[in-house]
Amino acid sequence: PSATKPTVVMTERMAGGMMDSRALVHHFTQVADSSLDLPVDAVVRLAQHPNILGLKDSGGDITRIALIVHKTKPQDFQVLAGSAGFLMAAYSVGCVGGVCALANVLGREVCELEQLCVSGRWEEASALQQRLIEPNTAVTRKFGVPALKQAMEWFGYHGGTCRSPLQPLSEAESQQLRLDFSTNGWL
Repeated sequence: PSATKPTVVMTERMAGGMMDSRALVHHFTQVADSSLDLPVDAVVRLAQHPNILGLKDSGGDITRIALIVHKTKPQDFQVLAGSAGFLMAAYSVGCVGGVCALANVLGREVCELEQLCVSGRWEEASALQQRLIEPNTAVTRKFGVPALKQAMEWFGYHGGTCRSPLQPLSEAESQQLRLDFSTNGWL
């Protein structure tokens, strides 16, 4: 065990060697199955912990994100946007970055949006943000991972095949995905 993870060390010792893979998988599956949005007051309290440095918020509720940024500012807590679909809005309320699936396909463009926001070039950022919304929605909420993998192939990256239980896009879905990218000038 690493000295940088004292909680894990204490738990392993307290569990008497029973903290095996099966137990860990069971625990984190239960956590994932019951996960909901953390209330803002809980995030603010957790932000005070020295080993909790930030939060990726994928919900897109910009008012909530702004409140978290505001309430955790004294702790130098880092809030990241969890989607390119609201990246500009997130930067405008104080987020420091993003973890965006779309960057796997349009990485240069997502980074350009970041640079436009950081440099205060909001009009240009807005135009780019608008062109990223439909492709982002297509590779996340609409079609998900299969669409991301397909788009990566179109853009010269290795997306690979989907693992079960996911299936490749149907022909109609693939055509819609192409349309979501092409009508915004990306294909």
